[in-house]
Amino acid sequence: MKLSKLPYELSVCKLSAMDDINLSMDFFFVGKTDEEISLVCRTEDVPASSIDREDGWRGFRFDGELDFSLVGILSEILGILAEYEISIFAMSTFNTDYILVKAVDFKKAVDVLVETGYTII
Repeated sequence: MKLSKLPYELSVCKLSAMDDINLSMDFFFVGKTDEEISLVCRTEDVPASSIDREDGWRGFRFDGELDFSLVGILSEILGILAEYEISIFAMSTFNTDYILVKAVDFKKAVDVLVETGYTII
């Protein structure tokens, strides 16, 4: 399985309103529930109105589209990273999955995944 490194640092933010989100950003992910609004975006794109934020994330994207019938792909990688005590933040879209790790653990995550048979590009 191939993973692509995202070429930028990311932040995970908590927002008070959806209109705080600049929809023209080239990379962002929004999660909204009855309890909160979360935004993942490039660190330089964090809205000034963020209630809270966690900076210092780097990411991987699964290459290609993942069929909904596939089972255990995300679980396997998360298990490998957990063995090496690497915390993650996962996001899923219609086409694929993303795994974020803290920037300080990014090189270690790349090394571990390559050692266990993943191709990182």
